[in-house]
Amino acid sequence: MVSAVTWRAKGLLTLTSEVNPKTPFFKKAGRSGYMNGSISPSICKLKRLSSLTIADWKGISGPIPACITSLPFLRILDLIGNRISGQIPEDIGRLHRLAVLNIADNLLTSRIPRSLTNLSGLMHLDLRNNRIWGSLPRDFGRLRMLSRALLSRNYIGGTIPDSISKIYRLADLDLSLNRLSGEIPASLGTMAVLATLNLDANKLSGEIPYSLFNSAVGNLNLSKNSFHGYLPDVFGPRSYFMVLDLSYNNFWGPIPKSLSQASFIGHLDLSHNRLCGRIPEGPPFDHLEASSFAYNACLCGKPLGACRGTAQWPVI
Repeated sequence: MVSAVTWRAKGLLTLTSEVNPKTPFFKKAGRSGYMNGSISPSICKLKRLSSLTIADWKGISGPIPACITSLPFLRILDLIGNRISGQIPEDIGRLHRLAVLNIADNLLTSRIPRSLTNLSGLMHLDLRNNRIWGSLPRDFGRLRMLSRALLSRNYIGGTIPDSISKIYRLADLDLSLNRLSGEIPASLGTMAVLATLNLDANKLSGEIPYSLFNSAVGNLNLSKNSFHGYLPDVFGPRSYFMVLDLSYNNFWGPIPKSLSQASFIGHLDLSHNRLCGRIPEGPPFDHLEASSFAYNACLCGKPLGACRGTAQWPVI
């Protein structure tokens, strides 16, 4: 009886118990260190299967067998780094024991199934670098056990569901390089363990919620969107950023002086906006390079050129 199958690019096949070697798990024809072919529906005959990993073989193509959702004990489905196409099974929510769903770096072209939010035990979701379209389920917050949600480099549109803030274990949320629009829900700034929030290269707009600047988020990338307005002067001792990237937006006015009150800012990028005025002195500004402030309306002072007279904000 097989409970786990792992097949990685190093050529290792690991079975946790005996298996008939004639069972056609994979229709394969390959070279050393490389496999092509497709996943056979015969895999669904392993009713006690708990882990299926076919990772980084580059050449595995074809669809995910629809019958995969009939494996009641499946906890890990890891198909990263292949050429798998077609759809995510519509009834994937039947896999009530699934904890890891990793199908990143493939050629999947489908919506995110509504039934996905039935996976109440899901901890790791990785759909990066596919061709997934449509919107995020409004009830995405039902995935209460989720700690990582990685969905970058797709064609996901619509708005960011406010229900995400109900996922109290979520530490890493990456929705970058999609087609999301609308505003960032203010409730994201109230999440207790959310440490990384990547929303860069979307079509988000409006003002950034103040709560994000005094939250648990330490890696915040909001670059290449359409945010506008003054940067809020709300930074304080709770503001701790390894990365704070607000570049390529439409912010105007001065740089908030309260940024100097943040407990730590490692990398700050305010370039490609419409900011104007004197760059504040002291930390964190004294260790930043000119590129952090380049291509703005009329910023001056170190590390840019000296201010001459009174910098005038441009007419908005």
